[in-house]
Parts: sequence; structure tokens; C-alpha cells
Amino acid sequence: MTNSTSALDSLPRSDANAAVDLEVTYKKIAWRLIPFLVFLFVLAWIDRVNVGFAKLQMLQDLQFSEAIYGLGAGIFFIGYFLFEVPSNLLLEKIGARKTLARITILWGLASMAMAYVTSPTSFYILRFLLGVFEAGFFPGVVLYLTYWFPAQRRARVNGLFMTSFAIAGAVGGPIAGTIMSQMEGVGHLANWQWLFILEGIPSLIAGIFVLMYLPEKPANAKWLSTAEQQAVTHALIAENKSAGKHLSFKDACSNYRVWLCAAVYFCVVSGNATIAFWTPSIIKEIGIKGNLQIGLISAIPFIAGTLAMIWNGIHSDKTGERRMHSAIATLIASIGLILTGLTLGNAVMALCALTLAAIGILAAFPVFWSIPAAFLASTAAAGGIALINSIGNLAGFVAPYMIGALKTSTGSLSSGLYFVAALEFTASFLVIVFIKKV
Repeated sequence: MTNSTSALDSLPRSDANAAVDLEVTYKKIAWRLIPFLVFLFVLAWIDRVNVGFAKLQMLQDLQFSEAIYGLGAGIFFIGYFLFEVPSNLLLEKIGARKTLARITILWGLASMAMAYVTSPTSFYILRFLLGVFEAGFFPGVVLYLTYWFPAQRRARVNGLFMTSFAIAGAVGGPIAGTIMSQMEGVGHLANWQWLFILEGIPSLIAGIFVLMYLPEKPANAKWLSTAEQQAVTHALIAENKSAGKHLSFKDACSNYRVWLCAAVYFCVVSGNATIAFWTPSIIKEIGIKGNLQIGLISAIPFIAGTLAMIWNGIHSDKTGERRMHSAIATLIASIGLILTGLTLGNAVMALCALTLAAIGILAAFPVFWSIPAAFLASTAAAGGIALINSIGNLAGFVAPYMIGALKTSTGSLSSGLYFVAALEFTASFLVIVFIKKV
């Protein structure tokens, strides 16, 4: 244990664990790490999806079609897919601080560069690079949390971290709406250009703070006592040595459950990409006018999704059940998306249906990530989690592209929403039928 060695090293692990109150220790860790990690991912998510708000004016200024937008929004995930596994394997070797700092700074620069898009080609290139630079952040954090928390606590911890999806949607909408409303023509730049610049700067600053604030593992956390460091580390070592845990990346690649989880996650992410990239357009389509109003109203589904995400994670940990908590959430998402497509002509009903969809989509995430963590550890966890996430996030390319293409060909968002609803239903089917009790 680096410089943390103490008399506890000579004690059995059970005695070391008994020397501290683990419940208090895990709460201390959560309060120290989770808010900062949430803040980082809120920045990442805003920089990833602010193109959905920029679209409200950007398409007209640059003469882009809905299909061009859909391809550009989705091509982010091609870069994400190609570089995610290498990034997570690198994190396992060089550590979380350097990896997460690099990711945060580079995605901030790429986001700011989006202000200078002038053609479909430059739009596609910068969106691809944004995906390359952000690749590894989400699976890196999921892996990082396994260095601190045992399996029975991960659904609620993942849920707390993944509230960043919803928080970003809740705060990102009003912020984007305000920038779009107030910055038009300032400094001879369009409002959507200011949106990319002003929302990219905080990521550059945050990347520097990662190096100063984030400890690698419990043994490096100066705010934990030596006894607490030892107890947390011993508990995780014992868990990772338990029967049934796969330890190597080769083990992960040859395990059918990893590929099954990737298929399920693909379906789940399709819904997340839909509400991330198309909520402003859906709200505009139901008759809401004005960028600020669209931004404020777009926060409603994400606020509801935040509450559902936290509750589902906590309830899953309390009951120890994962499958049905995940399957029911994606079924709710499917129903909500179908109802949104059916009610686009009624603003109130469509907003309620979109909120229901967001509840189901976001509630599925924290519980889902407890499933692969139950059978992966060490390098298998680093590579396996990244592999699942990278394949699953290809849906972030497929869903926006298909919605854009279908809207261009049909003139309505409804057909695209039905397509994504079918994928969410498929996720429920796969979990219930093929994933054994976890």
C-alpha cells in the first residue's frame, strides 16, 4: 500500500474492516467524489448535446438539412466507439487523474471549435473529433467507481453519478436558451456560435482541477485515515477474488454476457440520444416559440428523469434486484416514446409523454451498469465496461441519423420516435429473456 502501510497490514481483512465504520467511510467517499464527477459529466454532456439547441438557428444560417444535422449529431459516436476501449485500458495503466484531465481539456477545445463550422464537412469532422476526445470519460468513471465501492453499493452510486445526464438536461436547456436569446450578433458572431464558445470554456478550466482534486485510489486519498484506506481496499480485493469474476480483457471479450449487455445498452442509449438531441426540436414542433421558452420547458423531462434515476438505483440496491428494475424502465421508455409520437399535435399531452419517456430512459442507466460489474473485475472490467459502452453508444449515431432521415422523408418526427421505441422494447425483451438473475 504505497505510504499507507500501518499495523493494520498485519491484521486479517475482517479485523481491518472492523476497525472503521464502513458505512460512514463510503458516505465520506461519495460526498467527496460524486459531486465533482457529476460536475465534470454535466460539462461533457452539455458540450456533447448543445448542438441540439444550436440547431434551432444553425441549420438556417448554414443551410443544413435535417439529415445533415442527424448525421453530424450521430457521427460523434463513431469517434467515441473507435477510441473508447483504448482510453479505458490506458486509464487502467496510467491512472484516472491524467486520463480524465486529458479528456476534459480536449473536449472543451473541440466544443469551442464548433463555433467555426461553415460546411457539412467541417461539421462532421469536429463532431467526430469531439467523440474521439470524450471517448473513455463515462466508462472511465464507471471503472473508477469500482476502485472505491463494492458491488452491493454500485447501483445507487452509479445512479448518483448518472444524474449528470438529467442535471445537464435540466440546467443545460435554460443556459442554452439564455445564450441563444441574449448573444445574437454580439461581436459579429451568431447566437449558436457563442453557445459553443461559452459552454466550452468551463471544460478547459475543469480539466486543470482534475489533476489537483482527484485521487487515484483509496490509498491516495489524504482525506481518508489509514484505517479507512486499508478497510476499503481490503474489501474490494476480497470481492474481486470471488468466484465467477473475470479478470482479463480476453475473458471479457469471450464472455457472451458482455456482448449481450452491449446489445441491451445499444437499445437503452438510443432513447438517451433521442431526448438529448431532439428534445428542443420536439418542443418546438408542439408549438412552443422562443429559444428561452424552449430551453426552460426542455428541462422538465430531465428533472423528472433525475428523480426516477435516483429512486430506481436506491430501490434496486435495497432489494438486490437488477433485471426487472432495468427491464421495466426501458418498457416505460418505449411506451412514452410511442405516446409522444401519437400526441405531437397536443402540446400538453406530448410534453407529458416525453416526460414519461425520459423517466424510463434515465431510470434504466444506473441499474444496468450494476449488471456487468457483477461478473467483471480488474482489466476485464476496464476493457469490458468500455466495450459495452462503445458498442452501446453506436446507438447515439444510429438514433439521431434515423430520426433525421425519417423526418426529412416523412416531414414528421413521429416515425423516428416509433423506431426508437421499438429499440427500447427490445432492451426489455433481451433483459427479461436472456439475462439471468443478477
